[in-house]
Amino acid sequence: MQEDTIEAAIETVEPNAANPLAEQVYQRLKNDIFNFRLFPGDRFSENGIAQYYGVSRTPMRDGLFRLQREGYLEVGFRRGWKVATIDFNQMDQLYDLRIVLELAALERMTAGGDAARAAIDALKAIWCVEPQTRESDAVKMFGMDEDFHRQVVAATGNAEMVRVHNDVTERIRIVRRLDFLKPHRTSATYDEHSTMLHLIERKRLTEASILLRAHITQSKLEVRKITVSMLDAARDVKLPFVS
Repeated sequence: MQEDTIEAAIETVEPNAANPLAEQVYQRLKNDIFNFRLFPGDRFSENGIAQYYGVSRTPMRDGLFRLQREGYLEVGFRRGWKVATIDFNQMDQLYDLRIVLELAALERMTAGGDAARAAIDALKAIWCVEPQTRESDAVKMFGMDEDFHRQVVAATGNAEMVRVHNDVTERIRIVRRLDFLKPHRTSATYDEHSTMLHLIERKRLTEASILLRAHITQSKLEVRKITVSMLDAARDVKLPFVS
């Protein structure tokens, strides 16, 4: 099989390098989980999923076990693979960690500095705009919101804070994206981000911190309202290899 030959060549030339085919499989699987094409509780076999994605079992298993380590999949002896259910208690803890990180970032931003000033100006150009120019697409808004909070943390210049924040963002993404399916959350996000930036600019840390905590807590509460039926409605399509 041509793919097996390519895989063998990669392993021969770069024995210590990550298999690019396994990385591709991993990303496709994760996208299917995040977009609810692979739904919590769905079961499937390695043979079925490898055939669907058109790859051999070696890179497929690498991708599956990587997702298992990250908590997105479960595997049972003679029972095949299953998409893990969403652990909302863990989500609560991750949201709490996010609040801690972003409050610390706000404190640094209100202290001033060139990096903070540049970050505030760049974010104001996106969020402090007239209502008629605001983005309304839910998918785009989700990405914009993630970037806002990422830039707030990045403005600290602390690479470890950014790394941990990125990890938290990745782990809550599967539920957080559903928050923007509700139109009122889009307008509220613009208003709250804009107000927060003005407070940071004026070095009003206490008020900015209260708003940030309320902003993230509200998102956490909205996620808690997500039901199995809402998740099922978000499913794009049931993939053919799912039993």
